[in-house]
Amino acid sequence: MRTESAFHDPFFAPARCLALTLLLAGATALAACGQADGDNSTEDKEAVPAVPVEVATTQRAEMAALYSGTAPVEAERKAYVMPKVQGEIRQVLADEGQRVTAGQVLARLDGDRLRLEVALNEATMRKLERDYNRNLELQQKGLVSATALDNLKYELDAAKAAWELARLQHSYTDIRSPIDGTVTQRLDVVKVGNTVTPVGGVIESADSALFVVEDLDTLILRVNVPERELAKLSAGQPAELSFDAVPGRIFRGEIALISPYVNADTATFSTRIRVTETAGLLRPGMFARVAIVYERKPDALQIPRTALLDTDGQPKVFVVKDGKAAERAVQLGLSNGAWIEVTAGLQDGEQVVVVGQGAVKPGAAVRVVNSSARPAASRLAPLNAG
Repeated sequence: MRTESAFHDPFFAPARCLALTLLLAGATALAACGQADGDNSTEDKEAVPAVPVEVATTQRAEMAALYSGTAPVEAERKAYVMPKVQGEIRQVLADEGQRVTAGQVLARLDGDRLRLEVALNEATMRKLERDYNRNLELQQKGLVSATALDNLKYELDAAKAAWELARLQHSYTDIRSPIDGTVTQRLDVVKVGNTVTPVGGVIESADSALFVVEDLDTLILRVNVPERELAKLSAGQPAELSFDAVPGRIFRGEIALISPYVNADTATFSTRIRVTETAGLLRPGMFARVAIVYERKPDALQIPRTALLDTDGQPKVFVVKDGKAAERAVQLGLSNGAWIEVTAGLQDGEQVVVVGQGAVKPGAAVRVVNSSARPAASRLAPLNAG
């Protein structure tokens, strides 16, 4: 007898179809669930956390564009007092720190030899003067020729000149100040009993001067400025000065002169700045930091320089809005030190990223970590600006 599977029996055909349908439906459901679970896992793997950043809020405040430099202070009126004749010092009448007036005697040399020369030349002159007057009377009587009288007149004039020269040399034994001012240096050799000798040539330093007298009310600085700044500077522009010797105080000055000559070796030109405010606290030789203000804006929109992205093209910054970073192109204006003006591209009160830009991409979620946005406070002529 032949036996057959129940599934081939026509009676079991509907049941077999139902079972297959249910099996396929279950597999499809399981596949769908697996695919859904796989998609969620991928999304979780691609999710990026918010980047921590620090921001600063744009604000308007006064800003000054400036050029900064350094220079020592010197007196515009300064005199190196030298001996004009040789002699032994008999008196020292001035010392360092003493105020003196023009013509005041600072030291006195012995003048014995020069005094005798004055007396000798005066005696010669007086004798020739008498001879000339006597011969003038004789010439009027026709007893002396006009030529002889002219020769005698020449000798008399020469004797008078020699006498005046001797008197002048003798006057040099009183060493006098040529200007009003303060004795800032006195050479160690200036002591009673020492002999001093004139030095030929141009005096360029205090090394060979007996005294240095300076007018402390006429202080200047000579600042060498790169030639690229020439068009920005002009006489009369204000300058601000700071000194380590007077901490915490700013002194005023102005450009008095701009040299028309540019040094080809250093590519710089000299700028003379006159100190307009000293308060009696400044001295020649002090080292000053100088800030020359060449433009000022009372209401400039400012951001920290650190907000600028490191790009080769147009300047850009990241602006934080609704928890995301948006890249923004900006136009820049004045700058000094750590602060820079934005003339276009930003509005008042916007927050720009100042720390953490390197990890930020346009549209990325960011998290502000500083407790308060740092304001772009006013920066007026900072003396450390470059």
